[in-house]
Amino acid sequence: AYIREHFFGPDPRLRKLVEHLTDDDLAKLRRGGHDYRKVHAAYKAATEHTGAPTVILAHTVKGWTLGAGVEARNITHQAKKLNEAELRVFRDRLELPIPDSTLKEAPYYHPGADSDEIRYLVERRRALGGPLPRRSVKSEPLPAPAAEVDAEFAAGSKTAVSTTMVFARILRNLIRDPELGPRIVPIIPDEARTFGMDPLFKEVGIYSALGQRYEPVDSDLVLSYRESTDGQVLEEGITEAGSMASFQAAGTSYATHGLATIPFYIFYSMFGFQRTGDQMWAFGDARGRGFLMGATAGRTTLAGEGLQHDDGHSQILASTVPNVRAYDPAFAYELSTVIRGGIERMYGAKPEDIFYYVTLYNENYAQPARPDVTDEDILRGIYRFAAAPDLGSKAHAARLIGSGSILQQVLAARDLLAEKFGVAAEVYSAPSFPLLRRDALETERWNRLHPDAKRPRVPEVSRILPHDGGPIVAATDWMKALPDMVSRWLPPHYVALGTDGFGRSDTREDLRALFEIDPAHIATATLVSLARCGALPAAKAARAIRDLGIDPDKTDPLAL
Repeated sequence: AYIREHFFGPDPRLRKLVEHLTDDDLAKLRRGGHDYRKVHAAYKAATEHTGAPTVILAHTVKGWTLGAGVEARNITHQAKKLNEAELRVFRDRLELPIPDSTLKEAPYYHPGADSDEIRYLVERRRALGGPLPRRSVKSEPLPAPAAEVDAEFAAGSKTAVSTTMVFARILRNLIRDPELGPRIVPIIPDEARTFGMDPLFKEVGIYSALGQRYEPVDSDLVLSYRESTDGQVLEEGITEAGSMASFQAAGTSYATHGLATIPFYIFYSMFGFQRTGDQMWAFGDARGRGFLMGATAGRTTLAGEGLQHDDGHSQILASTVPNVRAYDPAFAYELSTVIRGGIERMYGAKPEDIFYYVTLYNENYAQPARPDVTDEDILRGIYRFAAAPDLGSKAHAARLIGSGSILQQVLAARDLLAEKFGVAAEVYSAPSFPLLRRDALETERWNRLHPDAKRPRVPEVSRILPHDGGPIVAATDWMKALPDMVSRWLPPHYVALGTDGFGRSDTREDLRALFEIDPAHIATATLVSLARCGALPAAKAARAIRDLGIDPDKTDPLAL
């Protein structure tokens, strides 16, 4: 009666159409969206119609066939199971040959290998390429980058440059590589000039299916926009979602087309995992490969752009995706090593289904020559960058860790500690706290599952930073949660400094003082740690705080 009254009743013409049907007959009628004949007819009509788009309105009932207790009640996600009476209605509606005696157990029903339904499903699955889940990857391994791509970065540079500018140079070198060049896919959401990538406009062009159809407003410049049908740069405009879609397509081409491409998607780091994180999660699920380059990174390094742009947490968000390998390089040689290592791991003889997130900065500083470290030292996530200054046998020892642009603050803190307080501190670069944590968790798991092992394994971070050697202070341009990732595998006197709180519009110096990651605060944290482990009097640490001009009662930046 309800269906007759409300679905057919308002219009006499509709009521006449069903006057020969009983209420039970009406209840059994399939809505258009559930009638495969009607769905096929609508789809066929849509495919045959030309000249205009077609809209198909399909009438459906949510929870169809599940009985009156579920149908059209919007409780699908709350209905965890059906009771016996509801199962009986479900069985009868779908005409399933399941006897009442077994209905309570809700058995699976298979119509038989020779049934029309199964034969149809098998036929369609065969037409789609076979059973799933199955992936046939036919792409060939790619060669490692030529030595010329990154040889220049090992020597360092006295000229102050940012890691963003270094990346632009590496990318141009990769594109010029005769073997790898055609496989490189640069993806830029509008900010090409911000990232120093405008030389690519002239060198390889911006891809457009229609070619150049306008005169750019910057046509009088040497590096003006140049679009062409054979351009290589995907200049997407202000759309991170569209850029990620291009990254997804290029990063999975090795599987979908049997042709591996190497996408480099460079963007404001704040607008990556925070804005398009769902696409990045899906990319990981699809086993995509490529490089996400989070530029203008760091909550204090991108000075003056406030809380909307100042990113201090994308490294942490990246760590939530299982197959992301996240790096925060400080120097040119670290960045080139990470990119070379990533290409070899994702596209080499034994390709891995991983992808990389690498953060880049816009702060210019001199790039040092590569110290005596191996690629593995850099890629595993931590290595000693500088030995402690020789202050004699009576000097207090400490260890300082930094990453990204804040390693410059750490180096300045080392000098401050040596000159004013007689503390000899080693300096470590930590390009990847997430990888150190991954290694420590894997080691911990192995030890847990092998209690009878004669020699338990030791996490890499514990091996590099053993308990003896003095307190450890880590400072980054990220939330404290990043260096805290490895805290439980380090000595108790381990202090993590970071940028918890909203970003602010100010100078780098003032922002770093605000978030307590400048040389003065790093030195203070070191001295307080030395006092707490009994190496020097607490009064000396308190006096140092005053001497360094630090207000011990200032508001916590997290509370601002």
